[in-house]
Amino acid sequence: MGVRIDLHAHSTASDGTDTPAELVLAAAAAGLDVVALTDHDTTSGWAAATAALPPGLRLVPGAELSCVSPDGRGGEATVHLLAYLFDPDSPAVVEEQTRLRLERRERLRTMAARMAGDGFPVDADELMAGLPAEATAGRPHLARALVRAGVVSTVDEAFARYLATGGPYYLGRTDTPVRRAVEMIHQAGGVTVLAHPFARSRGPVVTPEVIVELAGRGLAGLEVDHPDHDAPTRAELRALATELDLVITGSSDYHGTNKTVRLGQETTAPEAFERLLDRAGADRVVTR
Repeated sequence: MGVRIDLHAHSTASDGTDTPAELVLAAAAAGLDVVALTDHDTTSGWAAATAALPPGLRLVPGAELSCVSPDGRGGEATVHLLAYLFDPDSPAVVEEQTRLRLERRERLRTMAARMAGDGFPVDADELMAGLPAEATAGRPHLARALVRAGVVSTVDEAFARYLATGGPYYLGRTDTPVRRAVEMIHQAGGVTVLAHPFARSRGPVVTPEVIVELAGRGLAGLEVDHPDHDAPTRAELRALATELDLVITGSSDYHGTNKTVRLGQETTAPEAFERLLDRAGADRVVTR
């Protein structure tokens, strides 16, 4: 078996169910050689993942940034940017991640309070008290509370009925402009990959022309092989990435029991990973 690389996974530092330590152990057990920790808008899990890193597994410290982008049709779309190997102490990164985490916590509290006001058996104060101070709060935390209360059977059902974009209890947020995010991570010595760019089941996506522009601004790659991309979508993205000389990555987008995907379900080719390392300003991969 060749080198197995998964560059998109989440822990309890955001909306996964494995702690950072459990995540790296699970990655090793899944036969991975490289795993990236990419929690939403936070680097708070890096230290614990590093401390628990088993021999033979390489850890890529990263984050998934919540961004807003022109959609190429005159409107806007939500996009997610995978950022790797950046300096977590960069003032711009610290400031923006702090802003986003605070806004996410207030958003989640408001959503929970609205549901409680409509008679749902959830308690906003109890929900927030159960989150670590540095954790990035997200809708999956409220979804799991609804599962525990017996309102729904699964996290997916909670999203489908109540929490998805446009749902009865959904609230928006002020995400980072994607152009600014690409520049911010580049200045912090990191590289950026557009996560699940054509996952149309998640909502509106950007046009290829937007990706062309982002490539010109320093975007390093596209996450092509992702559970939310079907075969024609992957072919479309692979052709676009090849045309723009962008790195082609594959990743599971693992969230523990919040999703059915497995660690290593999708992987990145070793030569693609090396291209990302070459484009980073510093080698911050952690190895035991």
